[in-house]
Amino acid sequence: METPIISIITPNYNSEKFISQSIDSVIYQTYTNWEMIIVDDASTDSSVKIIKKFQAKEDRIKLIKINKNSGPAVARNKGIEIAKGNFIAFLDSDDFWLAFKLEEQVTFMLENDISFSFSSYFLMNNETKKKVSAKEVITYKDLLKNNFIGCLTAMYSVDLLGKQYFPLIRKRQDWALWLKITRDGTNAYGISKSLAVYRKRKTSLSSNKISLLRYNWYVYRNFEGINLLKSIVLIVNLLVIKLLK
Repeated sequence: METPIISIITPNYNSEKFISQSIDSVIYQTYTNWEMIIVDDASTDSSVKIIKKFQAKEDRIKLIKINKNSGPAVARNKGIEIAKGNFIAFLDSDDFWLAFKLEEQVTFMLENDISFSFSSYFLMNNETKKKVSAKEVITYKDLLKNNFIGCLTAMYSVDLLGKQYFPLIRKRQDWALWLKITRDGTNAYGISKSLAVYRKRKTSLSSNKISLLRYNWYVYRNFEGINLLKSIVLIVNLLVIKLLK
């Protein structure tokens, strides 16, 4: 069997401070059969220049530019459109992976015939790190309660699922995609080892719980077609989870 190609989709918007670390974390992966598709979402800083410097030395890195800022869903989908991989993985421009991430994850999926997987990761706030542990199995019903899958750890098999695209919403589009993938009974399987580092920034959605609840409500009602009463119950449940953190 030929070594599978992994396509890594990275949306970039004004990430000049962090993009080098993200790219380096891919270049130094122990698994080498990958392509990194960076989609720049009309950045106004020097991040594109930084990306081009890497691209000049590394032909596995591809750069796509969007002329008008359109949000991460549009950027990721453009990357998925041109992806050639048997697997698709996601890495945002301010996060980074541990060196064995791809090797561990693709081996786990191939050996267990898994179509959708994720892993534990570290949440980094300034210089402190906290482990976010992956559940062993996540179903559609689990995901309705909360997004337990860190986008920077998610990987799905194109061979088994086809190309799966993000719903075109500005926020919570990753969670909406996981719901779409698992809605038909496909489960997501977790790897207990931490394989990535998520950089928590003040501007991140996860730092704004009210905003998170608003977007969750939108997904429940507009994408999942959940009735009013059940949506209220799910929102209350999520609020309790967030308050207990």
